[in-house]
Formats: sequence, C-alpha cells, structure tokens
Amino acid sequence: MENLDLSQFDEQEKPIDIKYYLIKYFRYWPLYLLCISIGLVFVFLFHRYTVERYEVKGSVMIKSNSSPEVRILDRSNIFSGGENLTNDILLFSSKNLASEALSNLHFDVSYFASTNIKEIELYKNSPIKVEVDWNYPQIVNKKIRINILSDSTFMLLSGENTFFDRFFTSYQYVEEERDIFNKVLDFGEEIIGEKAKFKIYLLDDLRQYDTYEFLLHNPASLVDRYANAIQVKPLINYGTVLEISTVTKIVEKGSDYINALMDAFLEYDLKEKNRISENALKFIEEQLYIVEDSLKSVEGRMQQFKVSNKMLDVNAEFGGVLNSIQALETNIQSIDFELAYYNTLKNYLITKTDSFEEIVAPSVVGIDDPLFNELVGSLVTISLERRKLLSLVNETHPDVNVLDQQINRLKENLFENIKNLIANTESRKQENQKKLNSFDKQFSNLPKAESDYTNILREFKLRENLYTYLLEKRAEAGIAKASNVPDNSIVDQAKRGTLIFPKKTQNYTYAIGLGFFLPLGFLVLFHYLNNRVMDQIQLKSLMRIPLLGTIGYSDKNTNLLVAEYPRSLASESFRSLRSALFYIASEKKCKRILVTSSISGEGKTYISLNLASAMALSGKKTCIMGLDLRKPKLAKYLGVSNKKGLSTYLVDKDSAADIIVETPYENLYVVPSGAVPPNPAELLLKDKMGKLLDHLEESFDIIIMDCPPVGLVSETMDLLRFSDVNLYIVRHDFTHKNHLLMINDLYANDQVRNFYAIFNGLKSGGDTYDFSGYNYGYGYNYSYMRKNSYGDGYYAEEKEHKASWLAKLLGKFKV
Repeated sequence: MENLDLSQFDEQEKPIDIKYYLIKYFRYWPLYLLCISIGLVFVFLFHRYTVERYEVKGSVMIKSNSSPEVRILDRSNIFSGGENLTNDILLFSSKNLASEALSNLHFDVSYFASTNIKEIELYKNSPIKVEVDWNYPQIVNKKIRINILSDSTFMLLSGENTFFDRFFTSYQYVEEERDIFNKVLDFGEEIIGEKAKFKIYLLDDLRQYDTYEFLLHNPASLVDRYANAIQVKPLINYGTVLEISTVTKIVEKGSDYINALMDAFLEYDLKEKNRISENALKFIEEQLYIVEDSLKSVEGRMQQFKVSNKMLDVNAEFGGVLNSIQALETNIQSIDFELAYYNTLKNYLITKTDSFEEIVAPSVVGIDDPLFNELVGSLVTISLERRKLLSLVNETHPDVNVLDQQINRLKENLFENIKNLIANTESRKQENQKKLNSFDKQFSNLPKAESDYTNILREFKLRENLYTYLLEKRAEAGIAKASNVPDNSIVDQAKRGTLIFPKKTQNYTYAIGLGFFLPLGFLVLFHYLNNRVMDQIQLKSLMRIPLLGTIGYSDKNTNLLVAEYPRSLASESFRSLRSALFYIASEKKCKRILVTSSISGEGKTYISLNLASAMALSGKKTCIMGLDLRKPKLAKYLGVSNKKGLSTYLVDKDSAADIIVETPYENLYVVPSGAVPPNPAELLLKDKMGKLLDHLEESFDIIIMDCPPVGLVSETMDLLRFSDVNLYIVRHDFTHKNHLLMINDLYANDQVRNFYAIFNGLKSGGDTYDFSGYNYGYGYNYSYMRKNSYGDGYYAEEKEHKASWLAKLLGKFKV
C-alpha cells in the first residue's frame, strides 16, 4: 500500500480558529460568574454605604441694558452699557455674594440622623433647631450627639470615632468630655459652656428617633466652602444665560442655596443701580435745605412789607417789565446752578482718583448737553465695573489696569468739555445780566415803596420757583428709584437634582464588565506567559511535524494500561494510534517504530509499552526494545530481569537469543536495556546493533524501540537510521514550547524523516481543547484520566513534575 504523507496537511496555512478561542475561554464560565457576582455585591454595598451626591442647577439671564417703563431722569440712555459676562461669572463665585446668600439661610448648623449605615443629613426634616451665638467661641466642625429624654428635656453626649468614621464620613464626633455634656438640659434654655453658647428647640414632638446629631460650621469657613463649590458657565456659546450649579448631598439644601445666590445676585445688581438715584436725592436734599431757608426769609420780609404798606401793588403798566425781570433772574439762577455743578464736578474729578460712582447725573440739574451726558455716563459705568471687578481680584490685575486707562482718558475728555461748558455758560450769564440791568433802570422811575415791594416780590418768586423745581426733581428721583428693577432675571429656579455620584447604572455595568474582562484578561495573560504545551491546536501551530494521535491522562495505577485494561477507553486511544500506524510504511514486512521525546518525563516508555501491547493484542508479534541505557525502566515495568539485555549483548557477554525475553502477555516480547554501561552512546554505534535488529526483523512483525530523549543525549540521532517510523512524544502541561524548536529545525533541514508527534497526557477540561473527534488515521481521540510517572533524569535526579496550585484551580473549571 502507498505510504500516507501526513505532513502535507499540516504544511497548509490555516485561518484563525475562532471556535477554538471561544471554547477555550468559555469553559471558565463559573469563574466569570463568580467574579461578576463579587463585583455586583461590592457595588451594591458601595451604593448602600455611600452618601449620594446630586447636582442642582439654576440659570440667570444677563441683560445688556434695561428699559423700565418709567425713566423720568432718563438714566437708561446715560449709564447703560454692556455687561461683562466674565465679571458676572466671577461675581457668582465671590465670597461677598456667598455671604449675602448664606445670611438668609440656616446653614451654620447641620443635623444628622444617628445611624450605623451611612451619614444621613436631615436638613429641614430635623425635629430640633439650634440657634448659635457666633459672638462666642463654639465647638465647630465636630458632631455633637443629642439624646431627647422627653418633650422638654434632653442631654448632650460625646461620641466615639470608629475606623469607618475616621475614613468614610465627612465629620467626626467630639470625643473629649465637655462641661455641657451628660447633663439634663431644657429645650429653649441658653446653654453656656467652654466654647459653647447656643439654644436648642424641639420642633416636632412626633420624632422618629430619640438620638440625633448636630454640627456647627464656622461662618467664615462656610462662606469659603460654598463660594468654592459654585460652578458658573454660559448655558450656550455666545449667549447671555448663565448656568449656576453646585454639588450637594441634599437636593433641597443645594436648591435653596442656588436660589438664594441668584436672589443675592439680583439684589446686588439692584443696589448698584439705586446708588445713582440715592446720590441724586442726596444732592437735591442739600440744595432744598439751602433754598428753603432763603425762601422763608424772603417770605417773612414780604409779609412784613405788606403789613407796613397795606398790600401795596405794582401798577399794571410795569407788570410786563416785572415779569421779564423775573424770567431773567430765573435764567441767571439756573445758570449759576449749572456753573456750581460744573465747578463741583471739576473739583470732584481732581480730588477723586479711582472711584466715581457718586457723581450726580447731569440730567438731575437740568443739563441736556448730549456729549457731556455721554462722557459722565461712561465714566460712572466704567467705575462701577471697576468696583465690581475689585471685589474679585486685586488692583494689579490686567483687567483693572485696562479700566484705569479708560477712566483716565474719560477724565481728560471731561476736563476739556467742562472748561468749554463753563466758558459758554459764563457768556450766557453776562448776556442775561445786561438785559436784567436794562429792566432795572425802568424800575428806577417807580416810587420808592413800589420799587421796594417789587424787589422783594422778585426775590420771593425766584426762590419759590427754584424750590418748586427742586421738589419736582426730588419727586422724580424718588419715582425713578422706586421704579428700578434688576437688569438681570432668573430663568430657572433650582428645584430638581441629578444624581452624579454614585452612578449606579454605570457602576453595575462596570461590575459586570470588569467581572468578565478581568478574569478573561488574567486567563489570556496566564496562557500567554505559560510556556508549556496545553492543547492540540496549540501543538499543531508550534510543530512542523504532523500530529498522529492523542493519548489521554489516565487515572489507572499501572503503566501496562492496554494489557491490564484492554476494554477501557484508554485502550481505545492506543488502538486508534495503532490503526494510524498501519497506514505508515505499510510496505514493510516488519515495521520498526522508534519512540523518543525532548526531555525525560514526557511518557516515552509508557507510550512504547502500551503501543506494543496494542500491537500484540491485534495478533502482531511484537518486540519492545529498551534502548534507554542510561535510565532503564522497561524491565521494571514488565516485571522481568534486567541483568541480561542490550548492553550485555553489545559487549559480547550474551547472545541475541539470550536477551529476548517473553512477557506474560501473548505476542509481546522485550529486549531489556541490561546493566547500565559507562559508554552507552558508543555501544549503540556498534555494528552488532544493526545485526540485532536484522535478527529481530526475521522473528517479529513489529519492533518498538524505546529510546532516550533526543534533546538530552546524542545516541537517539544515531538510532534514527534503523527506524521506519519515528514517534515524538509531547506531554500536555509538561513539555515546554521551546523544546520543540530542535525537532522543528531538524525537520525543516531534512535531517529527520517519517517523524510524527504523539500528544500524551491530555487532561479533560481545564486548559485543553478536546475535540473528541477524528484525528489522522482511524478512530477517535479519547480523553481520560490516569496517574503515571516516568523515571527520573539522566544526569541528575529530577523531581516529579507537579502542577501549580493555580493550574489546579483553573483545571477545576470545565463545561
């Protein structure tokens, strides 16, 4: 029959076997399930004992200008300007605004439920309320326990900080004893002690527990903490709506603070706008006080003159002249008022260097010059921006320097404008004065009494008109102040909170993912770093010689498995190998089969014995030769004497017939190794070795040569010339991958022929990939368990290979 060349099948390049990797790693599903379960339990406990954190948000619209319905002083056209969005963002995170917001909230005391699970803050659900006198030193940032004894009495207690409290809670207990502790106290009573002065009130008689905890926060530290906890950003790009957010443990508490902060921001904006109206009212009040005194004086003189002269009146012919004189005097008074404003503003600009918010609006004094109004309005607006910016940064900040430069340029322009306005106003005053002098000459012709009365009346009318004018302006300024509303407005109040920690769905997903991928990654790394051959697919990828058969790991306590258990599944594995060998070198009348491996312990003798037994059971007269002259074990396994054997034959002590020993098993004969010689390699090179094989070939159908490892000794390479078929033994989870390099090199360089691999000791499950299907030749691959050991080393005693504890653990997982 034609020889079957199996190497052609293994030389073909094969694609990656996805099924191989799926089955290889899916068989560890109990490990994945265990790790996933541990991860889910850990996440559940983490959620159970972790204090949730929520994000609450509110939004404010920043308007560039305002337009109230009533703008009597027309200040919207004078002082309005674009708001700096960056400054508003900084203002929201300022400590001043945080202090204003906290002044309307009762955040200086936190209340907690006394539990062993996690820190639970009660906020408005607390049955007690603590009023603190912050003018007195207090015990801050440490929790104090309160035990409610009745509806009218309670007791303060210290606490004990456990390991959990020290590392997993925000605040610790007051551990040291205080003079206010362990005393029966009354609700509403003022408690005074060392670093303590406060009152406690009972708000809810239907309380759930009798023991609670409270904590006092230092107001300054509280302001710092809440100012730093605020995040402000534009809601959309290029928009003027700001989103204000913070992270809190209590949604209601965080919402209250955000809303209070937005209210404080609007209140701050309104105060800044009211400062202008307040300055105008102050100026008008000062002028009214002066005019009112002069008006009362003139009114008294006029009444006295009327009494003395019996209500003397001016003739009708001089009435028109009198009216003209009164109009001119009113104009001159207004001009003097303007000049006083210009000079006052000029002196104010000279004395003031950085703050100009107190400048009275020109429209208040009746000055309607557009350029002058625009310059004053710009100066006040920039000064307000500078003041707002200084509440957030220092004076050396670049933005402050930019505003200072703008203020200096505006002051220069204002000085020049005031100089021109004063000159023009003086000119107008001189013209009106000339006209007034002309009309005064006409009054000189009146009788003295009429002339005196007219002068008094003129002065009274002048003071009266001015007083009425100032009263109107005061009313207008008051109405303007009352009509002021913030330019900005709240878009959305903070109400609901979004859970940001812990992210429960995400954490459970991570637990499942990590529970699966961590062990998977560990297994992949373990298999990658594992330098031993673990399965058939791996062996085929590492070796260039074809795989002829697979022998399972047996649990039978014998090395003559086929002979003693011929009907076992293990025996079928060797029968499969026997069938495959029938098709190799089939033209040979007597087939010589050489068995070797890389190193000791891979099962050469075990394979040789059981393969010989399988051949003998099939009716083939079989002889197994012990060519391992360094560590002979064949005679011991078969229970025959090793005194005579191959070594004694090669040194001419015994004949060929003397060393052929019949075993208790039918058709099975053995040539023992004999006594251990000092030069085994040289003995096997003798011509008598070839003659012995020729002699055995005449009497036997199968000759199996149990040889030393090809990777350890040299004589095996010399014996290859006598064999027809060579079997190379690879042991599962024992043979190192690098041990296969030598046989691959020999095969690639055509230094060996008819070499076939046998995969020995394959374990069921674990790291193996067991097809339980066809291999080359006839029959099936059977995986079964056995316990077997193969001799020790050749040059030094070697310990029996034992699987690591990790490999044993992984071997427990199988489908």
